[in-house]
Amino acid sequence: MTVPTIAPPAAPRPIRLGVAGLGRAFTLMLPTLLRDPRVRLVAACDPREEARSRFARDFDAPVHADIEGLAGEPEVDAIYIASPHQFHAAQTRIAARHGKHVLCEKPMALSLAECDAMIEDCRAAGVWLIVGHCHSFDSPYLQARDIIASGELGRVRMVQALNYTDFLYRPRRPEELRTAEGGGVVFSQAAHQVDVVRLLAGSPVTRVRAITGDWDPMRSTQGAYSALLWFEDGAFANLCYSGYGHFDSDEWCGWIGEMGLAKSPEAHGAARRRLAAATSPQDEARLKAAGTYGGADPAPRPPEAGAAWHQHFGPVVVSCERGDVRPLPDGTWVYGDREKAQRPLAAPSVPRFEVIDELSEAIVSGRAPLHDGTWARSTLAVCLALLDSAGSNRDVEPLPRGG
Repeated sequence: MTVPTIAPPAAPRPIRLGVAGLGRAFTLMLPTLLRDPRVRLVAACDPREEARSRFARDFDAPVHADIEGLAGEPEVDAIYIASPHQFHAAQTRIAARHGKHVLCEKPMALSLAECDAMIEDCRAAGVWLIVGHCHSFDSPYLQARDIIASGELGRVRMVQALNYTDFLYRPRRPEELRTAEGGGVVFSQAAHQVDVVRLLAGSPVTRVRAITGDWDPMRSTQGAYSALLWFEDGAFANLCYSGYGHFDSDEWCGWIGEMGLAKSPEAHGAARRRLAAATSPQDEARLKAAGTYGGADPAPRPPEAGAAWHQHFGPVVVSCERGDVRPLPDGTWVYGDREKAQRPLAAPSVPRFEVIDELSEAIVSGRAPLHDGTWARSTLAVCLALLDSAGSNRDVEPLPRGG
């Protein structure tokens, strides 16, 4: 992405952040936005009146029903696009045209053409575009990348990544169960896993071969996938994901959940039990809304002292020429020829602080982010290739930038 021409602020004051979409993504990001002094929430937009009213009360800030009103707020430096997938492209482009920097949730968009338009509009406006939170922001993966980049273990040759969750049985809006509208695990979850694997492999993906699982007629979208990725430098990766809610791979991460919090094995089946209360798609959509900001039963926040562990996206092992690397919520294990050792990580005081690192370094210091539009476009290209490969039963080459 071209370096913006807008000058960074003269002093490191907090970034004044507006939020587009006060749903689940914002609910999960809220502990970060409340605790990190580098950002301050100053405005929001959401179609739900109850969410707008809650935000106005909590932050004594203006609220709007649509992105145009939010983007027109003169006090806003950057907009966090936390809306459903299908709105990311249009809302990013509107924000850019109003001169606002953009932090956009994953997936970046639903097509490569939308990605190209987002990148171009942000470039033309001279604003930064950062895409996340993806789990490749997480400290364990950044630490593992640094270990690999040091060269002590030689080149990456193979990556194994898997994750088994209850994703498909968490309350969903109807479009979240329709693949064409960005539903299913590929758009929502492969966006994380592909991003992590690309970060660790450190080489462009040249070929994808995949198969997907669609096993529940009541929730007819991709609930699982397995994919083999080839990289330009000769490395390869095997990705496996299931959202069908039986085995929980956090068992292999010390029962530390994706959000960096301890979880109980006794909670097995909780997602399906909660979903059983919904007797129609409308009931399910209301159940989801109730669990987000402004709802009757919002998602719990991490303890005020912060999580004891870092966030993660399931077990990952990177095989290099002279050793293996295994990132975990409390640090990274390195397995060499003769010994193994852990490189520990201090507990985070602010969850997802790494996202604000990139946002602040870009806007305040003018440093180009890793997770820019071009990076995120490449991740989406792999996800689309995964769907194409599964549907056509053939190898697929992801489209390069501009292709």
